[in-house]
Amino acid sequence: MSLQIKKTELRCAGAARDGEADDITLRDYQMKVVRPALEGKNIIICLPTGWGKTRAAVYVAKKHLDSRKAAGQTGKVAVLVNKIPLVEQHYSAEFLPFLKPMYKVERVSGASLLKISFVDTLRKNDVIICTAQILENYLDRSRTGEDEGVNLSDLSLIIVDECHHTQKEGVYNEIMVRYLKQKIKNAKLKKEQKPTVPLPQILGLTASPGVGGATKLDKAVEHILRICANLDASKIMTLPPDQLKRDSKKTVKPVEDRKEDPFGDVIKKIMNAIHYHAQLKPNGDLGSQIYEQWVVQMERKAVLEGDHKVRACAEHLRQYNEGLGLSNTIRMWDALNFLNKYHEEEMKNKTTPDEEQVIQITDTERFLFNLFKEYKEELRKLANNPDYENKSLSILRTKILQEFSTRQDARGIVFTKTRRGAIALTQWIQENPKFADLDVKAAYVIGGGDQSVVKPMTAAEQKDVLTKFRSGEVNLLIATSVAEEGLDIPKCNFVIRYGHVGNEISMIQTEGRGRAEDSTHTVVDVKDSGVAEKECVNEYRKDMMNKAIDKIGALKQDAYDKKIQEFQIQAIMEYRLRMKMKQKADIKNEDPSEVKFSCRGCSQEVCTGEDIEVIEDIHRVNVTPQFRELFIRKESTKRKDSLLDYETNGYIVCGKCGQRWGSMMYFRGIQCPSLHVKNFVVAISGKNMPKCSKWTDVPARFSAFDYVAHADQLVESSDEEDA
Repeated sequence: MSLQIKKTELRCAGAARDGEADDITLRDYQMKVVRPALEGKNIIICLPTGWGKTRAAVYVAKKHLDSRKAAGQTGKVAVLVNKIPLVEQHYSAEFLPFLKPMYKVERVSGASLLKISFVDTLRKNDVIICTAQILENYLDRSRTGEDEGVNLSDLSLIIVDECHHTQKEGVYNEIMVRYLKQKIKNAKLKKEQKPTVPLPQILGLTASPGVGGATKLDKAVEHILRICANLDASKIMTLPPDQLKRDSKKTVKPVEDRKEDPFGDVIKKIMNAIHYHAQLKPNGDLGSQIYEQWVVQMERKAVLEGDHKVRACAEHLRQYNEGLGLSNTIRMWDALNFLNKYHEEEMKNKTTPDEEQVIQITDTERFLFNLFKEYKEELRKLANNPDYENKSLSILRTKILQEFSTRQDARGIVFTKTRRGAIALTQWIQENPKFADLDVKAAYVIGGGDQSVVKPMTAAEQKDVLTKFRSGEVNLLIATSVAEEGLDIPKCNFVIRYGHVGNEISMIQTEGRGRAEDSTHTVVDVKDSGVAEKECVNEYRKDMMNKAIDKIGALKQDAYDKKIQEFQIQAIMEYRLRMKMKQKADIKNEDPSEVKFSCRGCSQEVCTGEDIEVIEDIHRVNVTPQFRELFIRKESTKRKDSLLDYETNGYIVCGKCGQRWGSMMYFRGIQCPSLHVKNFVVAISGKNMPKCSKWTDVPARFSAFDYVAHADQLVESSDEEDA
């Protein structure tokens, strides 16, 4: 049977029947790679996306539980994933259909933990599918003894999905270091003829371990061996390269520079006017990543030195630089909307609900606002002229129209670099009648983290879009890298990477998203993205990775084991060093009274560390009457976030300059201004700290929020008003 033509989802041998599970029939190549695992050995299965790694893992899990049951032993399987959507996917599409009703299968997510404890779920079920962080949290609870936790010995098999992440300081590695430490302890106990602690069998799954940035083969071999060592794998199981080859239909679409780019020229004209105003000499071409790095450095330096002229200019230059990137990637109109929205938000922060309080606008800020206002109409006219649109967008349009006009049931994914780009591309497709004529139904899926100015997607929103894509209600998915790994989309028959190429792992993962037979993979270059060059580098790294895996496979077992042992000891030593450094960093020995906070926008002194209180070890709030006099509350256009005891509603800005300071939070009925440290300059004993982007960077321990005391004060003041 040819392996090269089988890209579709593996089929089970029979339909589900009452009272018995589906049969699991593996293909010959799958049986070959799982055989050591069936013998109880720790292995890594390395097969391309779409070749049935997960189905093979289900098979191993079932045989493992069967053998434990036959021996009169308890079997407990934990399936670890690194993304929340994968919990539900593995549960509903793989493990539950093939293991019920013989075995109890359950999934655990952050939301479900509010209803039932992980420990109880583990106790009552045979297979648990969860994010790795949840397991790590409960392993840590067991270590500290502060709460009910679990031990590795409670599990008999751990399946690690996307196991190439088992390196450095990732959560997979946190779990596996615990394993390796116990393994070494067990060897010592065995020598002393003492009882050892049972450890679970480990099964790793990956489409690509990557090369870890290696430029030479021996370093690539070392990188992969380290992953094997971290997972305590006795082998990395794959197939010969000739059997893994697919009919490659990948094409790279280069892009020619625009003959004319008057829209971009106007933005550059504005940027150069700002350079002149602030007497800045830029490094790198405008719109490039080098320029972006330079302007970020300028902003940080200006904040530390209290140079508000340069700080304000650098902040606006960052926005214009992103605007250039957007005009090269999507429509000029999208770039203009982005810049317009930024200036509207900045102006909104300079206005007050009443006329009693005046927010200062500096000469530089007035210059920056007027500069955009001066050129806004010119930009608007240019944005409406289709003759000046970027060539990449027309190439993308042609490719999508070609796929939907030549396929009966076209379903594809367009990968793009940024969340803003994904949203804008979706809107562009939805507004274009040519796409509507071919029944193109587009939706976007972006990440859930809140590190971006773009509103993130919740896990439920991601799940809803992916469900619609699988069913065909949506047939074109516009996605950031969140959809690169693991998400199972069997009917996808074309993949386009638009101005975005990650590393070799990302490349292999995105290629594998095209599961259906005769699927195509297209890379569309975008100006200043360097995509074509990066693609060549990734192809080179991919070949190097395959050679490294072959070289590891050719090692004699003694030589392999010796290398693995060496790397395991090194991993434990590095972990101990990291823990020591972390403990040292965690020592908050600065006196809170010596920590001063000043507004990032105008250097106004705001408060000291004595005024900061901490709610649930997360939120730093300042509820002092003095602080309330310094800020203005603004209504937020984003949705309210409501979680159990608290909700955020609006945000707060400096009453003097309009710099955003944080959010307004209600905690059990008390209004609590929550501060975001990145919006302040932090000084300790009179010296400004060079970098404070998160609260853990501040080496001081603040008081816990005294809810009862604050509530009593509110009740007393309310009684006085009623008297």
